[in-house]
Amino acid sequence: MPAEPAEPLSPKEIEDRLADLPGWSLDGGRLTRSYRLDSHFAATAMVVHVAQVQEELDHHSDLTLGYNTVSVAVQTHSAGGAVTAKDVELARRIEDLAPGHGAH
Repeated sequence: MPAEPAEPLSPKEIEDRLADLPGWSLDGGRLTRSYRLDSHFAATAMVVHVAQVQEELDHHSDLTLGYNTVSVAVQTHSAGGAVTAKDVELARRIEDLAPGHGAH
């Protein structure tokens, strides 16, 4: 049975939820964040860990891998590209993976 479509968050709801996600911002209608890591290997490893979380949540972001950076952009395509609670949950889980923020 397909999951119920996620409802878009209001601008106020997005602002409130971003207050608990330091470094994340709303850019072009998407939640975005960039991470600078110690090496290319560490950045690549982070992308793999993020991909595992995305598969677990069945919700996928756009990831950009640079030499030692990972940039993330999250939005819910099934909600017309709006930001939903699913995006906030994915952002929280990604934040937990970031070096210095949790297990990784």
